[in-house]
Amino acid sequence: MSSTGIVRKVDELGRIVLPIELRRVMDIQIKDSLEIITEDDKIILKKYEPRCAFCGSKEEIRDFKGRYICEKCVRELLEK
Repeated sequence: MSSTGIVRKVDELGRIVLPIELRRVMDIQIKDSLEIITEDDKIILKKYEPRCAFCGSKEEIRDFKGRYICEKCVRELLEK
């Protein structure tokens, strides 16, 4: 993990602003979802990518009743 040297203050509503340079480098667009992860004394922001609820795959994902399922797992479920 590397430091960017960028420091931001938290506002009254608990928000921070991600600088445009950082958003460009990380390809974070307006309306993108970010996953918030804590690890020891760190807060990690990660671009959210839906994964299959069964196998964790990011390929050929579809939403089913609020859960993400990949095509491979859908086929396996239909076979049973």
